[in-house]
Amino acid sequence: MYEYFEGIIQAVTPAYIVIDVHGIGFRLLVANPYHFEAGEQKRVYVQLIIRDNDQTLYGFEGAADKRTFNQLLTVTGIGPKSALAILAKVSSGGLATAIAQDDVKFLTKFPGIGKKTAAQIILDLKGKITTDGQPAAAAIATVASDVDSELADALAALVALGYPQRTVDGLTDTLKAFSAKTTDAYLREGLRLLNGKA
Repeated sequence: MYEYFEGIIQAVTPAYIVIDVHGIGFRLLVANPYHFEAGEQKRVYVQLIIRDNDQTLYGFEGAADKRTFNQLLTVTGIGPKSALAILAKVSSGGLATAIAQDDVKFLTKFPGIGKKTAAQIILDLKGKITTDGQPAAAAIATVASDVDSELADALAALVALGYPQRTVDGLTDTLKAFSAKTTDAYLREGLRLLNGKA
């Protein structure tokens, strides 16, 4: 019914934001309310969920997050609150990578997601959730094609942690020169570079 609202963020709370669109205040449940700032002009993608007598609007910073939210809702055992909790912890790209790698352990870190539901997420969504316009598996294969397996695993792990694929790709040459012998060493160095620590 709605694609997005564009207006002024009037309030930011721990659970939701209020956006004013031409004098009408819409309350939106969002994954990370503090990514929004009161007073800013913002376009927020929205999804209306109608359950019994309840109508709830969910808000998203981008179209990709909205698409991922709706894809998660197609999985048995995942409701709107669980889908939002997942998006609060990981980006669409990170989730796509975890699914592409059959990473059940990673998915069970989310609130209310057990092994059975994690396996169902992988079964239902593998190849469907994309990152930077291509399936995560293809993105990983592109990066991994000219690097050793330890570095490829570290790069995939960084994406799974939520860092954008393009940002991680930009580290590839630097990490190649770092010449570590283990995935953990590459991962630690990648995190150090991404976090700007000396």
